[in-house]
Amino acid sequence: MALNKKIIIATGGTGGHIFPSLSLADFLKNKFKIEIITDKRGLKFVENTDEINIKIISSDTIFKKNIMNIFYGVLKNIFSFIKCLLLMIKERPVMVIGMGGYSSFPTCIAAFCLRIPVLIYENNLVLGRANKFLLPFANKILVSTENIQGIKEKFNNKIVRCGYLIRRNFLESVIEEKSNSSEDIFSILIMGGSQSAKIFGEIIPDIIVKLANNVNKLRIYQQCLDHQISKIEKKYDKAKIEFELFPFSKDMYKFLKKTDLVISRSGASSLSELVNLRIPFIAIPLPSSIDNHQFENANYFKRKGYCLLLEERYLQNQLFEILIDLKNNQNVLFLMKKKMREHSDKETCSKIQKLIESILNV
Repeated sequence: MALNKKIIIATGGTGGHIFPSLSLADFLKNKFKIEIITDKRGLKFVENTDEINIKIISSDTIFKKNIMNIFYGVLKNIFSFIKCLLLMIKERPVMVIGMGGYSSFPTCIAAFCLRIPVLIYENNLVLGRANKFLLPFANKILVSTENIQGIKEKFNNKIVRCGYLIRRNFLESVIEEKSNSSEDIFSILIMGGSQSAKIFGEIIPDIIVKLANNVNKLRIYQQCLDHQISKIEKKYDKAKIEFELFPFSKDMYKFLKKTDLVISRSGASSLSELVNLRIPFIAIPLPSSIDNHQFENANYFKRKGYCLLLEERYLQNQLFEILIDLKNNQNVLFLMKKKMREHSDKETCSKIQKLIESILNV
């Protein structure tokens, strides 16, 4: 019986890794025993998971400039590998699924050494470094969409396109119009992702104040760092802007359902959730993202017609004009929503489960 079989999901500790992992675990738990292995960063995103066991390993990236830090990272990962090896000898999972992030690496390598099937998942448009190393050891690589960069041609036979993994409550709700549409309030949600966006709290508030001086009925929901809240509050209060400020929230849906437009970083998970909810957005890629993957994510969705792309270097000079144009011509937002109707990730988990079943013969 499949419920007696255990699958381990190994994932990095950021929201962009944890949320897809939890979505997949929530779906698979009806047929398999599920365990998630992550690092200590992942704990802040995990709650109400009584049916899913969470284990923490202490891993680290080896991609550092300081040679001592590289050595320390390698040493840490060796100990994590040994811990994962002993864990899997004891628990004997039938499969390990690596969701990206450096903390997925020791778990997946341990599984390979024990001849346990390994799947890896990549939701970005550029293959992540951990997955790039793991690809030769994986049975298959699950990709969110076509044209993933960084996969060598010799591994093309391992590619399985499945779509994006989206939180269940996001998949079950499509936001066609905000709940307060009759008020004619232009609502903007500003979010920087699970790691927040320091520069969003430094630059965007002044642009919002300028926008408030040029438009009527503006409402702002903004994620910011704790130490930024007081300063931003004063600016918005002085400009008589209706607003709500908050640190990172796992319950973003309560803000999303009230908004016309999102200003966001360009992590694949965040953007794909916005597309599935049909909420137009301005994507501002993090310039320092590894292999410029956030720009590639944003550019992909821009080509699809789902969003506008604004590079951070043009933020101060161009964001105000973009917001004014969108406020005065909301048909652009309507067209984005219309294009988003062409996209759906409702079958992603089902596709992955079918692949798992075919590999395990269950």
